[in-house]
Amino acid sequence: MKRRSGGRPVGRSTVLVMLVLSLTARPPDRLTAQAVPDSQPPAPARRDTTHIVGPVGALWRSLLLPGWGQAVTGRKVTGALFTIWEGTTMYMTLKAQQEANYFNASGSPSLHAKRQEVQDWLVLWGFNHLFSGAEAFVAAHLRDFPGDLKIQAIPGGVGIRFALPGVR
Repeated sequence: MKRRSGGRPVGRSTVLVMLVLSLTARPPDRLTAQAVPDSQPPAPARRDTTHIVGPVGALWRSLLLPGWGQAVTGRKVTGALFTIWEGTTMYMTLKAQQEANYFNASGSPSLHAKRQEVQDWLVLWGFNHLFSGAEAFVAAHLRDFPGDLKIQAIPGGVGIRFALPGVR
């Protein structure tokens, strides 16, 4: 048997794997610069998928799965937050329901309070769906809103100023 540098023997399977890997490995490419002919078409541009879904599509996606409408409109962090809150409210609703079932089986006097807790988590769960859908709908409408909006105080009130493309 062969021995490794550390003194431990190398098994036949290890030698076989090393042999197969060395025979199937591709030789490295040359590191010289190669000219690319002009006749090759340019690489296709990546398609921007953030503007494919309209406001109604974002609304329905977020009503189905909170955070999905935000993710398809390019707002991944907001979508992740809605999804995390969805998981939290789902878990807490199921946990409180299990506790309510246990309280019911044991005849506990605090069953009423536990049922109220289940209802509270259910309301939060439903509210997350509705708020996520509404937020995705509004955000999809406002995604083309100018980013250089400025609010400033003027004599006699508050003014809002933003630039329109092509207008000075």
